[in-house]
Amino acid sequence: MSRTIPSYFSLPDFVGTCPYQLRANPHEKEVARLSERWLLRDAHFNFPKKRAFKGLKGAQLASQCYPDADAFHLRVCADYINYLFSLDDWLDEIDERDTSSMEKLCIDPMRDPHACRAEKMASKLTKSFFIRFSQYAGLRCQQRFITTMELFFKAVYQQARDRRTGAVPTLNEYTEMRRNTSGCKPCFALIEFAGGFELPDHVAQHPSIQAMEEATNDFVTWSNDVFSYNKEQCMGDKHNMIAVLMDHEGLSLQQAVDVVGDYTIRSIDRFEAERLNVPSFGPGIDECVQKYIAGMESWIVGSLHWSYETERYFGRGGRKIKRQRSIQLLPKEQ
Repeated sequence: MSRTIPSYFSLPDFVGTCPYQLRANPHEKEVARLSERWLLRDAHFNFPKKRAFKGLKGAQLASQCYPDADAFHLRVCADYINYLFSLDDWLDEIDERDTSSMEKLCIDPMRDPHACRAEKMASKLTKSFFIRFSQYAGLRCQQRFITTMELFFKAVYQQARDRRTGAVPTLNEYTEMRRNTSGCKPCFALIEFAGGFELPDHVAQHPSIQAMEEATNDFVTWSNDVFSYNKEQCMGDKHNMIAVLMDHEGLSLQQAVDVVGDYTIRSIDRFEAERLNVPSFGPGIDECVQKYIAGMESWIVGSLHWSYETERYFGRGGRKIKRQRSIQLLPKEQ
């Protein structure tokens, strides 16, 4: 018996269940203009890609996720976010071998930005923002950033292989992969950079801090899978938890959306439960820990509201979808 193809699906109430206050950085407009100009200078986009990039509103995401950063630090964060989304789009179009080449182009300038000869577009952009990042980020923070970027490329390599072979990972396989392809982990290192502090390793590696990072990553990632599903399904892209649940669990589209929505909303419960388990690390450090936790809250609420403002997922209809919570399915591209 064939399954009826739906014409729309309903969004979970992410906005109504998110308890954190949305704030915007006062330097957003100034930084948005400079960051956009910076990336377009070296990216050499054609007209459709330039138009899509301008609709991304990456600086708005940075503004809402790093609301207390000064103009310099916000600019570096905005440059990285604009770079990350562009990198994500480039990686969607290449195979595993080229993914490995792209990793080298990006990681080498992070390991030694001053000595690295940046000739390719990705290398130039990486070197530019990383020199400014490393100017004020502590060595531990820099290493966390590089390590998590290496995890990002490792996961994207597997994603490229699955895309070539048509493989759909199991839910557990997908969950582990997606926590790295999301690109959230390097953005958490930027919380320290933007706040002007650095967590000692024993604090950054504390189980409760890491559990809060995972819960934050899951909220941002699973909600993004819901927001991006329509765009991805029309292109045949199955790197999405909704597609995984439909394929492996036999769920309908709305059932899968509801399950992912439940996972997303419960990640906030996990975040708040772990907050109670964070110990005191001593004078000075505790203040930095609270800034870091506040930064993760900003990532949850900031990315959520930005998802309806960017044109990446809903075109210019995001605000209407935010009110109505209903999405018309796009026809599959041939």
